[in-house]
Amino acid sequence: MARQLWKPSPERLANANLTAFIAETNRRHRLNLADYGQLYDWALEHLADFWEQVWDYGQVVHSKSYSEVVNGLDKMPGAKWFPGARLNYAENLLRYRDDQPAMVFYGESESEPLQITYAELYDQVAKLSAALREMGIQAGDRVAGFMPNLPHTVIALLAASSIGAIWSSCSPDFGFQGVMDRFGQIQPRVLFCADGYFYNGKTYSSLERAAQVARQIKSIEKVVVVPFTTESPDLSLVPNAVGWNDLLDRDFVEPQFAQLPFDHPLYILYSSGTTGVPKCMVHGAGNALLMHIKELALQSNVKREDNLFYFTTCGWMMWNWLISGLALGTTCILFDGSPFYPDSGVLWRMAEKAKVSIFGTSARYLGALENDGYKPREKHDLSNLKAVLSTGSPLSEEGFDFVYRDIKDDLCLSSISGGSDMVGCFVAGNPIGPVYRGHIQARCLGLAVEAWSPEGKPLVGEKGELVCTKPWPTMPIYFWNDPDGAKYRAAYFERYPGVWHHGDFIEITEEGGAIIYGRSDATLNPGGVRIGTAEIYRQVESFEEIADSLVIGQQWHDDVRVVLFVKLNPGVEWGPELEKEIKTAIRVNTTPRHVPAKIVPVEDIPYTISGKKVELAVANVIHGREVKNKDALANPDALDLYAGLEELKK
Repeated sequence: MARQLWKPSPERLANANLTAFIAETNRRHRLNLADYGQLYDWALEHLADFWEQVWDYGQVVHSKSYSEVVNGLDKMPGAKWFPGARLNYAENLLRYRDDQPAMVFYGESESEPLQITYAELYDQVAKLSAALREMGIQAGDRVAGFMPNLPHTVIALLAASSIGAIWSSCSPDFGFQGVMDRFGQIQPRVLFCADGYFYNGKTYSSLERAAQVARQIKSIEKVVVVPFTTESPDLSLVPNAVGWNDLLDRDFVEPQFAQLPFDHPLYILYSSGTTGVPKCMVHGAGNALLMHIKELALQSNVKREDNLFYFTTCGWMMWNWLISGLALGTTCILFDGSPFYPDSGVLWRMAEKAKVSIFGTSARYLGALENDGYKPREKHDLSNLKAVLSTGSPLSEEGFDFVYRDIKDDLCLSSISGGSDMVGCFVAGNPIGPVYRGHIQARCLGLAVEAWSPEGKPLVGEKGELVCTKPWPTMPIYFWNDPDGAKYRAAYFERYPGVWHHGDFIEITEEGGAIIYGRSDATLNPGGVRIGTAEIYRQVESFEEIADSLVIGQQWHDDVRVVLFVKLNPGVEWGPELEKEIKTAIRVNTTPRHVPAKIVPVEDIPYTISGKKVELAVANVIHGREVKNKDALANPDALDLYAGLEELKK
């Protein structure tokens, strides 16, 4: 039986958005639903009624109503949501036009934050929208951002979407080829870039790469340069450049919010691209809006008075998720820079100063914070903090312990998991339910998430493939440059026809929650027994000697053997005694099959820019296969450490 770490107080239960939503469901449909589990089950049986209620709850701003909630609910893929409706994503995010802060930006320097009210945001979006229209930008054109996580990036997104242009972004730490692999596929007409960015105490210029991209992608007609690292960037360095301030130096004109179909394209997001050119996943405007309203308000209990923070770059879908908080009138806290410069406390000083109530981050960050010995509760006033969200990789049981011991004991810790494929979550928080050690709280409302055996049998209390058996709004509306949908179907529907196969290894728990064991394509198969990599990480990274680790399956004769790579903390020496302790811990706390055949110390562990370990890329290097796209990695040189290792030849 899992150990309960937290449950909401009666006051929290009474004031939760979910509590009001359940009450409204009962009133509308003459039901007597009492908890999350009952609401979840009802929603799956009445998907149209559920999503219509989310529309009403979110008070979606629209000029024309829908003819039906969903057409083709039996189609997977192929369902059409809210046909007939006409709306604009930007208009929904700009419904508030008062003096409450819409965004507060913090950077590495920890100087005074930049604050923009909802009224100021509306004004600046209106002016930039007018400038884009003067450039000839129309609905369906692509507008790209090679930008830090600045308020300017949000303004550019909203200005583009007010016209119906399709927004796509990646963070400025992408190399030239990484940018080309993404923007080169979608052919944007306008590129937004900052003059540079700050990271780990250093200043980096973006103008040279922006110029390269602008010269290479012939569709780019204008490059809008935002001053960030300098007051007056040298626009002569970039072809067809125009200054941000010059564009906004104009009289205010009421914006024209293009009224477009519910599924009009809003975003193009990308797969990680570590095994080839990234997939370009196109998401609809109303689709993303409705999904995010549901996840923010119901799964995360976001309210207007909240200060919502997520540590993310503009190349990760959590940025898109965070910005949708504007539709709820909340204050979005933005940060750009290293989360460990000048020290481990930078984000927590920001959280205290900004009175952050919902703090989102990655499991990797929480592990690094614990490894560094930093205890936020001892150094900061976190009285406003009511929730911590974690994603990017599975949060270990020890990670749960760290949050409740060293951050705050009275908060809702919501480990969440989904992806850019759906610009949202399959499993996430339940603010009116308990938190169990190592468990994701709940399957998301309106998503028929199951764990399936290889034969397609639903499993409970056992590990299986994460599938979704019914349509939901943020299935990609299509892939870019995939006219017949072949790539789309191959990506998700090849394994189980008519059922979405996501590629995660998951267990649906008896308590109604879930445990993610890592990517199923990285699952280990020694002796034909499937093992999730997260089970090994949970044991290894509890050792204070270990800073990080990565595990793969190596083909060895006629079987697969488990190989564990460990990055040691400074001052730690590798030896037989530590190796024996690690193997013993894995054997005792998991099974003998989990015990690595080899443990190899390495200097670094490779990650994607969005903070995910790249087991497949390392496995490819180990087996002598080409890694096609190193520009997707935050530290591509780390892969070279794994080539030709003598320890793996015996």
